[in-house]
Amino acid sequence: GALYSRKFTIDGEQISLQVQDTPFVSLEDDSESICCQEQINRSIYWADGFVFVYSITDYESYRVIRPLHQHVRKIHPNANIPLLLLANKGDLLRARQVASKEGLQLAGELGGTYYEVSARENCEGVHEAFQQLCQEVSRMIGSCNGEKRRGLHLVRPKSPNMQDLKRRLKQALTSKGKSATTL
Repeated sequence: GALYSRKFTIDGEQISLQVQDTPFVSLEDDSESICCQEQINRSIYWADGFVFVYSITDYESYRVIRPLHQHVRKIHPNANIPLLLLANKGDLLRARQVASKEGLQLAGELGGTYYEVSARENCEGVHEAFQQLCQEVSRMIGSCNGEKRRGLHLVRPKSPNMQDLKRRLKQALTSKGKSATTL
């Protein structure tokens, strides 16, 4: 998935937002558990807030939300992480497969805020939803009296490629050092 970055101001404070798009999450063989890539687990691990998106025209995308939330809770079992449930494609009412009532009910179950939007026709609704989530994250961080939240505000994992390069460089420098001392 792609990583999108954006900076903006909320309540006079500059916020740096990174959104990790996490595609390819699906239900495993008609069960209630999900199948996802390791990259998604890493994204879940360093996240301060979550936006679960489904299409009102695709009931299967709605069905994935509850198991995905359970997966997040396995990674962050005791954390109170802000959550946003975003029902997209609000402009396609004739093709609706998920009622607004179902979305509201699910958001209540998950302890999140619900928005029904149309990313195509009204990006302001999407902007408002993300701004709401950022405000919640900011309040959460602020309520910790300046201390980092343990188990919630984690360092973002480094790219495996960068880690591999560092390991190789260290090995190369170590082997040169050994050969120089043996001469």
